[in-house]
Amino acid sequence: MNHSVSRALWSFSERFVDAWHQKHGSKPQSDAYLDLESPCVVQETDEVVIWQPIQREELADFSNVEDGIGISLHEDIKSFYAGQYCGDMAARFDGHSLEIIQVWSEEDLPRLQENMLGHLLMQKRLKHNPTIFIAATDDELDVISICNVSGEVIKERIGTKQRMVLAPNIEAFLEQLEPEV
Repeated sequence: MNHSVSRALWSFSERFVDAWHQKHGSKPQSDAYLDLESPCVVQETDEVVIWQPIQREELADFSNVEDGIGISLHEDIKSFYAGQYCGDMAARFDGHSLEIIQVWSEEDLPRLQENMLGHLLMQKRLKHNPTIFIAATDDELDVISICNVSGEVIKERIGTKQRMVLAPNIEAFLEQLEPEV
């Protein structure tokens, strides 16, 4: 497990929470998580869930994804998703809006892993190098991913070979992210 990736993600999460607090005077809030249990939940009202990132006591395991597709995932991918529970976080990278995908709860993890496996199977069928998504963009066909071969963070168009390198690794990418609250 690449702990420097976990630290870089935690650092961004703290910057996100601080930016939210400065702008809204509270911890992050979302109506997307209503009635969904999570260790992140600070308080739930009729309209929103107030949440905060929580470091996992036990790291998430991705061997089921690796076994399902027959490849080893890049350590940075596992480190990105394994170490914390958190709501998805809006951010800007190089002037472009995106939403960092996170694991909300232990119950949310299998859904993420199924989506990873589906993404990898599609790429295998298309004979593309494997990647794992880490963020959504305004255009539903474009995602931000980690290349499983190089560890580079890329913007890719789903179902095509269109890829643009954004950062040499996830740590550099997270350091350049600006919270968007």
